[in-house]
Amino acid sequence: MTSTRDTDPVIEVAGLTFTYPGGVAQAVRGMDFTVGRGEVFGFLGPSGAGKSTTQKILIGLLTGHGGRVAVWGREPADWGSDYYQRVGVSFELPNHYQKLTALENLRFFASLYDRPTADPMELLDSVGLAEHANTRVGRFSKGMRMRLVFVRALLHHPDLLFLDEPTSGLDPTNARRVKDIVLALKARGTTVFLTTHDMATADELCDRVAFVVDGRIAALDSPQELRIAQSRRQVRVEYRDAGGQLVGQDFALDGLADDAGFHQVLRSRRVETLHSGEATLDDVFVRTTGQVLR
Repeated sequence: MTSTRDTDPVIEVAGLTFTYPGGVAQAVRGMDFTVGRGEVFGFLGPSGAGKSTTQKILIGLLTGHGGRVAVWGREPADWGSDYYQRVGVSFELPNHYQKLTALENLRFFASLYDRPTADPMELLDSVGLAEHANTRVGRFSKGMRMRLVFVRALLHHPDLLFLDEPTSGLDPTNARRVKDIVLALKARGTTVFLTTHDMATADELCDRVAFVVDGRIAALDSPQELRIAQSRRQVRVEYRDAGGQLVGQDFALDGLADDAGFHQVLRSRRVETLHSGEATLDDVFVRTTGQVLR
């Protein structure tokens, strides 16, 4: 797959390994991948697969790794504090000042940046929290705290955004708000590194996804290519028979244009559904790794 992702990467990882002090096994066992400008890159896998460790190395919270990690051509640690002027991070476990209001939290964190910051009220409004701007965060539900930590990561208009389970604990309406913001950021050229268990969110948002198992990448490609590679080459038609009962019938996708039985069903029956045998990302993950997300 040739694109700016390959020729001008924001993130470059080659032969990455990491073992925690006192650990008997490597948490990361030789990863290789790149992430390009404006790409939403999904890092998917079960708990303990090495996702969080890799993300912490990229953020600069962990050092002492093997292999090469570069962000904009330099190791995260080599950037110093300037790195966090360009990078935004939204953690799965929100960490706010509980006695401050939502607005006070955002204003405080905005004061830490040297670059221009977004209007806190506009950010709160974008995730449905404007009416709670002056409520102490200690009174917030988990979903409200998740939305607050998400917009806090956007305060300084980061060039690279790390999102850890950004829709966790959100109802469908607020999850949709977060997804729409991520898509808008992508359209503006922001690079997003998305760590998640949620295959549906990854399928919708990501340009490419990496399946991570036991510290290694088991598969890496666009969601569509991964799904097609694992799909059954057949079409299932559900239609009403002469008695009005719902009947399902499978037809081979190859040669479908010349399949007389398929054409007969289309001409003589009331077709209710027509689906290809495309796999879901969940299907692909299980078949590729032999594991189930949990």
